[in-house]
Amino acid sequence: MTSIPFPAPPADTDEVIALRAEFRAFLHQQLGDRTPRQRSDNWYGFSRKFSLAMGQAGYLGMTWPKQYGGHERSAFERAVIVEESLAFGAPVGAHWIADRQSGPSIIKFGTDELKETILPRIAKGELAFGIGMSEPDSGSDLAATRTKAVRDGDVYRVTGTKVWTSFAHEADFVIMFCRTSGTPADRHAGTSQLLVDLKNTPGLTIKPIIDLAGQHHFNEMHFEDAAVPAKYLLGQEGDGWNQVMSELAFERSGPERFLSSIELKYQLIAMLQGQNSDAAQITIGRLTAQLAVLRRLSRSVAAMLQNKQDAGLQAAIVKDVGALWEQVLPDVARSLIDAEADPRSQQAYAGVLANIVHNAPSWSLRGGTREILRGIIARGLGTR
Repeated sequence: MTSIPFPAPPADTDEVIALRAEFRAFLHQQLGDRTPRQRSDNWYGFSRKFSLAMGQAGYLGMTWPKQYGGHERSAFERAVIVEESLAFGAPVGAHWIADRQSGPSIIKFGTDELKETILPRIAKGELAFGIGMSEPDSGSDLAATRTKAVRDGDVYRVTGTKVWTSFAHEADFVIMFCRTSGTPADRHAGTSQLLVDLKNTPGLTIKPIIDLAGQHHFNEMHFEDAAVPAKYLLGQEGDGWNQVMSELAFERSGPERFLSSIELKYQLIAMLQGQNSDAAQITIGRLTAQLAVLRRLSRSVAAMLQNKQDAGLQAAIVKDVGALWEQVLPDVARSLIDAEADPRSQQAYAGVLANIVHNAPSWSLRGGTREILRGIIARGLGTR
């Protein structure tokens, strides 16, 4: 059996510490009136206004080349912005996916035309993206994709269905994983990625999926002979599997994989104030120690991405362990506080608890199911 290395992340520099303080002030100025219940939506919150403010202040596209609207700052400086956004419960949905993975994928695989036309608008907070990976009956088995894209002159004719697409009803684009040749039996071979304009693609129908909390984040996307311009091919036709694996390293490793339920931890600590309970102190101490380890692991992956290293395996570990931490928090809260989760309650704790309870089941699905991730980890350890 082999071990999986996590390089030590460097300590915060004076510049990083100053950036954290600067961004906290920005968040308080922009979002100081958000309620605990609103903050508990975390990266499910969607606000074009806030994303535009982020772009105007230079907090999007931070690591990208300046020629494409970026700011050429470090991955750790970007990590500060992500951490603080999530810790504050900022409504980041209108820029989240575009800044986290779609933009970097376009930088790595896109044509000059795509880089010049798309990236500056993401950096300004003008474009929202969704993720076009999952399909019905496939779960996280991306290689089983059945959505077909056939080249027809200057367009690809796309037929198939994508599911669980966050904010497809609000977003401007998705990067879609599809099959341009062969069949699902070919697995990785014959797959490609296409940039799809959600506002201007005839033959595309978007249908809502209402979640357990009664909210509309997810969608189905149905393609019926939809025409996608061939110039929107991302990278090389047939190389989609390698490209999508690169994208998933960005998706799986960030602090969103353990900070989605952080507002509940804040409210739990507030409810426990003044109680002289050894059990509560031990439990909160354990949760905090685990959170510190997860943060260190995530920052280690940021170091690998900064150094252009393959971080797919380490990202899978962060995602799996982080989701476990997030999902156990509601049960821990219930064991310490005798209060019911109630979405209608005016009490901050009860409303936040209800929101987290309703959303937590999805956290072991998004970004790859637990079974898929553990298969990746097992192969990395040499046990599979």
